[in-house]
Amino acid sequence: MRKPSLLIFVLLIILSSVSVRAQITTTDSSFTKQILASSNAELQTVVNQINPQRYKVAHITVTGTTYASGVLLAISGINVGSFVTIPGGDELAKGIRKLWAQSSFSDITYYLTGVYGNNISLELHVTERPKVTKFYFRGVSKSNADDLKGKTGIVSGHALTDATKRGAVEAIRKYYSEKGYRRVSIDITEVKDSAYTNAEKIYFDIHKGSKVKVNEIDFFGNDAIQSAKLKKQMKDTKEMSRLTLYPPHDKFDTTGWGKPTNYSFKDYVNDKGFLTYSKTRAVLSPYVHINPFASSKFNETKYQEDKQKLITYYNSRGYRDAKIVKDSVYYNSKGNINAAIKVEEGEKYYFGKITWVGNTVYSDSILNSILDIHKGETYNVNQLMNKLGIGDGAAQTANVKDAYLDFGYLFANVNPIESRVYNDTIDFVVNITEGPIAYNKKIDIAGNDKTYEHVIRRELETRPGEPFSKSNIMQSIGKLSMLKFFDEQKIQPVPMPDQVSGTVDITYNLVEKSADQLQLSAGFGGGIGITGTLGITLNNFSIRNIFNKKGWSPLPTGDGQTLSVNYQSSGRSYHSYNLQFVEPWLGGKHRNGLSINLSSSKFRNGYNYYTGKWDKLADTSSFSTVSIGLGYNKQLMWPDPYFNIGLSLGYTRYSLRNYNIDYSPELINFRNGVSNDINLRLTIQRNQLNSAQFPTSGSNINMFAQLTPPYSLFTNSMETATDPAKKYKFIEYQKYRFTGDWYVPLTAPRGEDKKQLVLRAAVKMGYISRYNRKMPLSPFERFQLGDAGMSNTYSFLGYDIISQRGYPVYDNSDPSKNPDQTGASQYFTIFNKYTMELRYPLSLSQASTIFGLVFAEAANGWYSFQQYNPFQLRRSIGVGARFYLPMFGLLGFDYGIGLDRLQKGQGIGKAGRFTFMLGYEPD
Repeated sequence: MRKPSLLIFVLLIILSSVSVRAQITTTDSSFTKQILASSNAELQTVVNQINPQRYKVAHITVTGTTYASGVLLAISGINVGSFVTIPGGDELAKGIRKLWAQSSFSDITYYLTGVYGNNISLELHVTERPKVTKFYFRGVSKSNADDLKGKTGIVSGHALTDATKRGAVEAIRKYYSEKGYRRVSIDITEVKDSAYTNAEKIYFDIHKGSKVKVNEIDFFGNDAIQSAKLKKQMKDTKEMSRLTLYPPHDKFDTTGWGKPTNYSFKDYVNDKGFLTYSKTRAVLSPYVHINPFASSKFNETKYQEDKQKLITYYNSRGYRDAKIVKDSVYYNSKGNINAAIKVEEGEKYYFGKITWVGNTVYSDSILNSILDIHKGETYNVNQLMNKLGIGDGAAQTANVKDAYLDFGYLFANVNPIESRVYNDTIDFVVNITEGPIAYNKKIDIAGNDKTYEHVIRRELETRPGEPFSKSNIMQSIGKLSMLKFFDEQKIQPVPMPDQVSGTVDITYNLVEKSADQLQLSAGFGGGIGITGTLGITLNNFSIRNIFNKKGWSPLPTGDGQTLSVNYQSSGRSYHSYNLQFVEPWLGGKHRNGLSINLSSSKFRNGYNYYTGKWDKLADTSSFSTVSIGLGYNKQLMWPDPYFNIGLSLGYTRYSLRNYNIDYSPELINFRNGVSNDINLRLTIQRNQLNSAQFPTSGSNINMFAQLTPPYSLFTNSMETATDPAKKYKFIEYQKYRFTGDWYVPLTAPRGEDKKQLVLRAAVKMGYISRYNRKMPLSPFERFQLGDAGMSNTYSFLGYDIISQRGYPVYDNSDPSKNPDQTGASQYFTIFNKYTMELRYPLSLSQASTIFGLVFAEAANGWYSFQQYNPFQLRRSIGVGARFYLPMFGLLGFDYGIGLDRLQKGQGIGKAGRFTFMLGYEPD
């Protein structure tokens, strides 16, 4: 039973309209019973008194809640000792508003339960809303339900309000609207949860309906620009495919709008449109529109953005006053969307005279050259802003602001003003406030948890005390990307200028990623035994931390060194070991690299294919190599800092034991003995790529000459020797290689990952010669072409393995494959290779870099300059993909079709080949 008391303020009638009430829990204390003994007439007198009086709250109770009473009293602000005015005071009303803001109650009421002198007793009675224990989405897929859980704003354990339900419904509608479902109906069912007190489970029954697509987009009033070109600007609002003899223009009531501006067949004939693809497409568009790769779902948000793109496009064509006067979106009879857009184009304008004011660092002529906008050109405000360096696309072009930023004028300001508009011409005055030169003050690095700061700092081109330079920052980003230690997309330099002191602090924010690579594979061959590869490459190794436990994470890392260890085995037939260590900054002050290589391999013969077993020859017939190399390279500051020069000394020992090398005619009788290859390699490289994994700009050019001593010029014993073991005891040759890679972006960066379509062009050439014309060409260190370019048996002879997708290893023993070189071996002394690739990234995240590509390739090899013909090339085309994954490095595949392998009567499959790569991109 509720206590018999008089209601003083029924403020809930004003502040709340919720009619649902929960079970009320009444507090029945002994003090309350004493108050109830007071007469109702006395309480009524207090309520109806003429002069308001101020009363002190001597006692207050809370009923109807599971909350601690002290919490609600603290929120309301009305507690023992508080003062309230009766009648007419707003203290209790404020308390109710504070409690109402918690969204946990459907009813809040204060009751007067006693008056004695200037003290009163109150009861605060609340009715709690039910709590949501669980909520479900029915009629949709599990993945959709999982997505919706985080979008509705409903939290288990919180009260369910009408506002919460409305917000959830709006979120669901928005979610499906973005997917093209614009006629979604939602039913909400509330079911009491018997496992809890005052709790409910909520069910959202969702009926998506059919997906709404864009059937047609009509333009009105566009006399200067064809509708087809305007539709092309609407990147995210595309018409659905259609094939019809009856264009649907007449389905829209165009009263007051005129007729849609469509490219008529008469215009097509008068313009000789049949000579132009775009005009032919425009005249056929109402009847035939096929675009299977573009989504035609309608998205209201994207539609509004696309309308703005239309105005931007008009502005770029000189129509600065263009505007959309009205538009209409409506459903056709099939439930799809039609959009009608009426534009007012205005006059076309042209650039007039552009005058510079305030420039002292650069002359007018230099600024005009950077701006590259001339009088009489079509007015394009976006082009002007970008070339000045203050537009959204400024980063994609050379501009005036960057010219100032590169020389330290961080506080420079560029402000274009229309000085005169006459007829169809607009003159501009560009006010330049150059300001003082800003100097770098502090260069901070953040986010490097493993990599030592000195490894990062030595790559930076920005140094304290030097003038600020945007170019130096961009070069620093490129160098940090090439380290492979950081997520390239998340390298964020943040300049923090202080105009008062004329300085700038720069913080490089980095996100580290794993740069180490692991190779692991295993198999079993009958008779051969266990085969496999085990290798690890640590690209951020620290040799000084080997004996420092704190530097292990989980291996000694942080100094930017490279340590690679690899073991490969093919059972009893073959095994190899390889160890490489690289210190890129020997001494720590300059980019002077030191590299050490050690390798050993052994191939044994003796497997009997008839018995499937190894016979006794396996222990007596072998071919082994041992190599050691020591290299040093140095960064050059001339012609520019991207150049490096390298010098390396190498030694390889080839050892034959009762082994017949049938790969080379020159070594056909060489069964026992040792050949020694001592060579000196001089390398010149210029690397200006902006990324190690997915370059979008720059180039990488590499040239080297590898030379042995000219032994035969000092003695004629090598010339006259008939025993191959003596003739090739010391190998002599001259070897020259050129490799060039160029990357050019074909599109502007799009999306958060800044994805771009990139063109890669590559050229590779090689030539091996001799010192003495009386000596045969070296059978070692030649070139093998074709297939995947992975190391194989021919690498024993020091061959450079040059891949070509779509072809097996070149074998010219078949005259049909190369009539001009019948019977020749496949160990070339000259080769050319040309590659063109179009690359587009699918993912540029920290977890993986993935991109697809299409390619065209041409290559060939020759045996002498007499046979050399640079136009006699084997051609191929195909597709491929690359996956750069943490710990595993590069995984990739290509499918190439050798065009010169196609034969009449055979399918393409006969000329196609899959090639795979693991760990590195083949040569």
